[in-house]
Amino acid sequence: MKKVSARMLRFTCFAVWLLLSSTVAMAQVAVTTYHNDNYRSGSNTQETVLTVSNVRMQSFGKRATFAVQGYVYAQPLYLPGLTIGGTVHNVLFVATEHDQVYAFDVNSGQQLWRTNFLATAGFRYVISPVSSGDVSCGDLVPEIGITGTPAVDTTTGTMYLVAKTKQYDSLTRTTSFYQTLHALDIKTGQDKVAPARISATSPGNGTGSVGGILTFDPLVEGQRSALLLLKGQVFIAWASHCDLGTYHGYVMSYNESSLARSGLYVDTPNGYEGGFWGGGAGPAADSGGSIYAATGNGGYDGGPDFGDSVLRLTWPGVGRSIALSDYFTPWNQQTLDQNDADFGSGGAMLLPDQPGTTHPHLLVQVGKEGTIDLVNRDNMGHFHSGSDSQIVQTIPYAIGGIWGAPAFWNNTAYFGGAYDRLKAFAFDPHAQQFSTGPTSVSPEYFNFPGSTPSVSSNGANNGIVWIVENDTYGGRNAVLRAYDATNLGTELYNSEQNPSRDRAGLAVKFTVPTIADGSVFVGVENQVVVYGLLGGR
Repeated sequence: MKKVSARMLRFTCFAVWLLLSSTVAMAQVAVTTYHNDNYRSGSNTQETVLTVSNVRMQSFGKRATFAVQGYVYAQPLYLPGLTIGGTVHNVLFVATEHDQVYAFDVNSGQQLWRTNFLATAGFRYVISPVSSGDVSCGDLVPEIGITGTPAVDTTTGTMYLVAKTKQYDSLTRTTSFYQTLHALDIKTGQDKVAPARISATSPGNGTGSVGGILTFDPLVEGQRSALLLLKGQVFIAWASHCDLGTYHGYVMSYNESSLARSGLYVDTPNGYEGGFWGGGAGPAADSGGSIYAATGNGGYDGGPDFGDSVLRLTWPGVGRSIALSDYFTPWNQQTLDQNDADFGSGGAMLLPDQPGTTHPHLLVQVGKEGTIDLVNRDNMGHFHSGSDSQIVQTIPYAIGGIWGAPAFWNNTAYFGGAYDRLKAFAFDPHAQQFSTGPTSVSPEYFNFPGSTPSVSSNGANNGIVWIVENDTYGGRNAVLRAYDATNLGTELYNSEQNPSRDRAGLAVKFTVPTIADGSVFVGVENQVVVYGLLGGR
């Protein structure tokens, strides 16, 4: 046999590594917005590493922990193959309630950069996160900084986020509250343009108005919803904290390049409340550029006030504001409002477009009542007294209330209702109906706030439904759970099966797992936990 030189061996090993790296790179997927895409499907169908056979306690578990300052309510985002400082990194972006943003190399654990929006300006000013006490609300504790999931534009290399801060003036002994839109360079974490301090006024005679004008209050308004990028604009939605204060549901748009405000919409200008809550879910958008967002309790009169409704909004372009183009309001809106049973406690999810069918463009919405509403996006049906017969399908009280969003994969929708089991409902694309009952359920029962499921698969194969059990928030550990997507009765893995090795950190509400390139990222108190195959891929 001919002897192989050390040089030739090194070259051969390098060639094999390069081939394997190229193969992996082709399968890499970015998660740059809440729940994977603007339809908010929660589905990653390009996961080639994790399968129903290897996501087991014996071969899958905790691989790393990234320490951060602040609770992680926003969904971690992921971008592979990003060159920083001449080196290619697979990068995880993490935003926290302590007004910090981090970039980590997923493979090495290296912190690539950290941006801090807090500061002490000379001897006079101190900038810090807003506290729960400042808003008299224990919904987000102990501080409120960055709550809404950021969004990344990969074409410009920019991350957009809203930071909530307060500034104390030691000279006058006064405190001012701010919300600020930032456009960060994803390679450095630095602002690319001057941040935009968010403010707005709008005509209206609703609660809190003065002289027929509503004024946006940066302390009262809560920016929980994920951000949306569309048509070169950043869309941002607000509700409040604990339904306190004279608030309204605002949607604003800002130009991506300049951060100049380009649009404004208020959903209850002559009424009250009507916030965009969604349990962290962001407004959805379709391929035609329409935006869909559900509102919570508030005044409703069919125009201009739209509490407890799912709205279709459009941004006609520069110089024209955000406009309402269609809506659906459930028949029992008044009862929902009176009972604090927000229709908009969950976020809207759009189904994949289905050309050639009677209703090619469909939307799913579920709120606290647990009723699944399937709505035709082309003709949403408005309000119909006595029933919701004008929409495509309604399944009353099908699941526990939703504080988050469903996921959709392989003609199946997955719902993580509170005080209920995780449930799957089959969708028949020909009949354009969901099964009236679940096709499978999890063995486990979950308390408030339920969960927001996400799905990983390799096309139509190896479907896995992932959730973070966060009904343990307030001092107990989160639990990462994985189920066979074809039968939720089969749990593949949970992080408490081997707690000494895999236990997650302390839970926070509304967290969503991010699954990409063989890793699962879970945000908890002051850290992100990374799960994957043990001993590498």
